[in-house]
Parts: sequence; structure tokens; C-alpha cells
Amino acid sequence: MRVWLAVGRTDMRKGMNGLAVQIQEQLKRDPHADDLYVFRGKRGHLIKILWHDGIGMSLYAKRLERGRFVWPAPVDGIVAISTAQLAYVEHPFGTFGSV
Repeated sequence: MRVWLAVGRTDMRKGMNGLAVQIQEQLKRDPHADDLYVFRGKRGHLIKILWHDGIGMSLYAKRLERGRFVWPAPVDGIVAISTAQLAYVEHPFGTFGSV
């Protein structure tokens, strides 16, 4: 399994189908592969993760009450990261807080 960050800004009103279309058309990847696709909105406090496990598609969301998710510079494209790096994106300081 690979983890892909969709760098730049994503319209966080998009649901599962809208994000899958974005993966196909803009990122030129297959949303039905066994990969995780991570999206962040303009304000940086919300991420969505889209994953297809071979049986069905799942959409996960995480919103920070304060702080922002760590993210690459806002250019278009996609960046591959490890699952350990994804854990850092989700929990930059363990369970104590966020950036």
C-alpha cells in the first residue's frame, strides 16, 4: 500500500465520488488501487483520506479543533509518503496536540 498526498488545495465539500474523480482526472492515478489518497483543504484543519480495499471504497475525515496539518508547499500534483509519515501528518506530537 502506498500513501499519496494530493498537494495543493482540495475543495473539502467533495465526497467519495468527487475525490475519486479528482484522483483519476487530475492526479492520473487509479482510485481503486490499494492506495491511500490524502487531501487537505484551504484552511488546513481538515484532511480526508480515500481508500479502496479491493471490496469497497472508504472515506475518512479528521478535523483539528486548533492548529493545522503539516503539508507540502501548495503546488499541484501528488507526493508519495510512507505510512510512518502519514502518522506524523495525523499526530505531529503524538496525542498531545498539533502544529
